Amino acid sequence: MSTATTYGARDHARAQEGGRVAAMPVVPATDWPAPPAGADHLVWAETVAGGNYTHQVLARGTELRLTDTSGEACAHLLLFVADRPWERLNTADTVKVQWNAYLEEGRLLLSDQGRVLASVVADTSGRHDALCGTSTLVRNTARYGDGTPWSATPAGRELFKLAALKNGLEPRDLPPSLSFFQGVEVREDGAVAFTGSAGPGAFVTLRAEQDLTVLIANVPHPADPRPEYLSGPLEVLAWRARATAPGDARWDASPEGRRAFLNTVAFLTARGLA
Repeated sequence: MSTATTYGARDHARAQEGGRVAAMPVVPATDWPAPPAGADHLVWAETVAGGNYTHQVLARGTELRLTDTSGEACAHLLLFVADRPWERLNTADTVKVQWNAYLEEGRLLLSDQGRVLASVVADTSGRHDALCGTSTLVRNTARYGDGTPWSATPAGRELFKLAALKNGLEPRDLPPSLSFFQGVEVREDGAVAFTGSAGPGAFVTLRAEQDLTVLIANVPHPADPRPEYLSGPLEVLAWRARATAPGDARWDASPEGRRAFLNTVAFLTARGLA
């Protein structure tokens, strides 16, 4: 089909309708062929290719499942409160308030306001990182020869910049990120050791405790020692659910977590949102 004319280009574009490639959003999300058990109404369904990014705004109570389908994904994550982007993920508080540097089921993702942004409600990987952040242009250029977003080896921060701009945010709004599916551990001498992946099919499920803007960059972990730029597909699914409430085991898992939930609900209640 010729695209040399406007009519030809239009016909060529329209002929693509209904076609799918391996990595792309599914619209509407309810057309996803195999939703997880208990996911009654999908609101986001996408496969993110290695070296790519995605973003979405999710309502409070939505559950978000990230799945490493090949064992080579690394989902770098940033969270912002949807209508107040100055309240955003704070990795330092996420670690220090909960007295634990390792992400796992039951952990809370906190803002610097002492409130919960999201909770980890399921985790079959156990290979995550709250310490190292994502890759940068300078590091990727030194390591792979290029780190720009349009290259074959894009840096996570460069992809985050693109996702941020599409949500009215600027580079200065980007804090350190968390990453899932490629882990690190801190050794006795303080060195950070890369522990790699748990293998294909591992997933983590997060629950949005406020309305959130979600940014995800799927790029190799900066501590990955392998010389190649290895990054596999990431499956992203989200569905309607309910925010954590008193009586849930996660609400009372620790004094620090309980206070963070109380801070969150008090703030939302004052605004008529809870």
